[in-house]
Amino acid sequence: MNYQPILENDFVALYPLQKEDINKLEVIALEDNLTQYSPSFITSKEELYAFINNALASREKLTAIPFAIFDKAKEQFVGSTRFGNINTLNKVLHIGWTWISKSVQGTGINKQMKFLMLQYAFEILEYEKVEFRVDERNIRSRIAVERIGGVLEGTLRKDTLMKDGFRRSTCCYGILKSEWSKTKETIFKDFI
Repeated sequence: MNYQPILENDFVALYPLQKEDINKLEVIALEDNLTQYSPSFITSKEELYAFINNALASREKLTAIPFAIFDKAKEQFVGSTRFGNINTLNKVLHIGWTWISKSVQGTGINKQMKFLMLQYAFEILEYEKVEFRVDERNIRSRIAVERIGGVLEGTLRKDTLMKDGFRRSTCCYGILKSEWSKTKETIFKDFI
């Protein structure tokens, strides 16, 4: 498996995350409340360093493929995302750890990159399932996952300790490989 692929179309490019990306991502990562629902809440350059170092360490362990998100229309980096919790035996992985600049939220860039990631997971890696974990309070992200075909499979109650001491409940969504063709033809029909 390639742990540093480049995924791109006419709108967005997902480049393998590198240590040097901190300079490209710092202003975005520190936008007000951008990562408020994430256990890796980023409020300082030091926390961004820790986030990137953790992502790169996970890639070294072959459990994650982290990306920097590049908006081709704006010609600038606008956030980060990754494949994580990669389970090669069961052919299941997660898409998450995503934060995108408020300047491009609602523009369709999230849907574009999720299409590229799902297509890669199902058609190149031939994985059986893609999962998404979302803070129960993060209604915007939950709706976004549902709009790309994610099916709510359940909620893990009070399962994640946040940096502020709050115990969040996590909504678990999934898309199966057997559902991908229909999802691609209906939800992503304009992308193919």
